[in-house]
Amino acid sequence: MQEDYGVSSTMLYPIIKTLTRRGCDLAAFYEANGLEPEQMDDPDGRIAGAELERWTLAAAAWTGDDHFGLHQGRTMEFVDLGILGYVLMHSETIADSLAAYRRYNTTLVSAFGLDWEEREGELRLRLYSRTPQRMSRHCVEDMASSLYDLLGKLSHREVPLLGVDFAHDPPADIRPYVEVLGRMPRFGQPVDQLRLAPEVLSFPVRYADRRLLAYFEGLARQSAEELERSAPFSEQIVSWLHRQLPQTLPTLQETAQAFHVSSRTLQERLHREELTYNALMMRVRKELAIDYLSQTPYAVGEIAYALHFSEPSAFQTAFKKWTGLTPGQYRAHTMRG
Repeated sequence: MQEDYGVSSTMLYPIIKTLTRRGCDLAAFYEANGLEPEQMDDPDGRIAGAELERWTLAAAAWTGDDHFGLHQGRTMEFVDLGILGYVLMHSETIADSLAAYRRYNTTLVSAFGLDWEEREGELRLRLYSRTPQRMSRHCVEDMASSLYDLLGKLSHREVPLLGVDFAHDPPADIRPYVEVLGRMPRFGQPVDQLRLAPEVLSFPVRYADRRLLAYFEGLARQSAEELERSAPFSEQIVSWLHRQLPQTLPTLQETAQAFHVSSRTLQERLHREELTYNALMMRVRKELAIDYLSQTPYAVGEIAYALHFSEPSAFQTAFKKWTGLTPGQYRAHTMRG
C-alpha cells in the first residue's frame, strides 16, 4: 500500500455521464443518496477513495444494474483519465503505457493500484486497493473491464485474454461477464487480476506521438510532484519509503539526505507532527506486509525477506504485534472476508 492522496474528483464524471445516458434524474439521485455534486466543481479537487465507492454503489442501486461496475468500465474513455489518459495514449507500447500508469496514477486515483508480472507463460495484471479495506465488487469490475477495454483501444487490436480472476463471490446472474469480457471469470480467487498473453506488452500503441508524450508526461510529472509536495512532511517521507522498499531499507541518515536536510532537522519536523522516523518505518513495513498478504500469493518467508527482516520468525513476531494475528491467520481471515 502506498500513500493515499485519494481520488481526483473528475472520477465522478463517468458515473454522471452514465446516469445521464440512462435518462436518470440527477437532482433526485443526489438528494436520495445524500451526495454533493459540488464535489465535481473543482477539477483539481480530491475525494476519498471511499467516497468514489459510495457514488458507485449508489449509482448501481439507483439504476437497478447489478453489474453496474462491469458495464461502467466499458464506457471509460481516455479523456476521463485526464492528463494520465493522454500519457497512456501517446506511449509507444502497451508496456510503456502500463509503466506510465504506475508512475503517475496518483494524479488520478491513488487509493487503487495496478501491478503486473509474467508468470507461467502469462502476463498477470493485478488490481488492488492501497487501503486495508477490500474494494467493492462494482469498483473491482469497473477497473477490470475498463483496463481490458482501454488496452484494446490503445493497440487497435484484439487483446488475448487468457482468464480473469476475482476475489469476490459471483453474483446471482453471471451471464453478463461473457458478454463484456468474452469469458467467464474465476471467483473467490486470492487476487483480482487479468491474465493475458505476454506478447501484449510489445503491442504498439496506435496513437503514439513522442512530441505529445513529452508534453503530457511533463504535465503529469508536475502534477504528481505538486500533489506529493502538498502532503504533510511525514506523508512525503512515507511516500518516499514506499518507493525504496523492497529494494532497500533506508536509514534515518539516508532519508534525511534524500530530503536535503540533516538528521536532526528531519526528526524535529516529524516531532512537530508528534511522529518519529521509526514509527513511519514501522507503518510502511506494516502497510506493505498487509498488502502482500492480502493481495499476492507470496509465501510468508518471501515477504519477510522483501521487508528486510532478519528471519521469518522476526517478521511473524512484528506482524502479530501490529495486528494481533500471525501472518498466516491474517491471510486466512482476509481470504474468508
